[in-house]
Amino acid sequence: MHLLMKNARAFRDRAAACADEFGRLAHGQSPEALFITCSDSRVIPALITGARPGELFELRTAGGIIPVYRPGRPSSEAATIEYAVEVLDVADIVVCGHSHCGAVGALVRGEDLSAVPAVREWLESTPPPSTAAAPDRPDIAEGVQDHVLRQLNRLRDYPCVARRVSDGRLRLHGWFYAIDTGSVLVRGPHDDGFLPL
Repeated sequence: MHLLMKNARAFRDRAAACADEFGRLAHGQSPEALFITCSDSRVIPALITGARPGELFELRTAGGIIPVYRPGRPSSEAATIEYAVEVLDVADIVVCGHSHCGAVGALVRGEDLSAVPAVREWLESTPPPSTAAAPDRPDIAEGVQDHVLRQLNRLRDYPCVARRVSDGRLRLHGWFYAIDTGSVLVRGPHDDGFLPL
């Protein structure tokens, strides 16, 4: 933590060197995309995409799970999605899963999560991947890729997303990030699988 605090203190000086850029950010944001991914500390959207401050609106949840849309039951995730689409007018939403995901791995392997009941309940809110993911493979790539597709389907049930996708103002993307290699695979709307970006 000491190093993180030291870097936070030094950030002010680095930001001062980019005063124009940061000054513009104080007047508002207009990100290009909403990037939905896992809370995993090894997944850093700005590092993966090269995004500068203000270019990505992020939603991070355990396992990158998007909850089922339920009117009248507010959630932070639903509020973030709606704000990105309706207020920030993002043109793209990326749902990015990653290799070596503990959450999807727990789903694939059917792990006992009784010691972490909140985690268990959160993971039970989404069906396990349907592919024959190899539970003994540490990257669980197939399981994560199936999981990304399931989350994209959930996203399509959000009225603001469905409306904008249908009129062509919003595009949805499924990504898979391999932690060990840094490669990114994408699932195009007409692809049968995830292909290199």
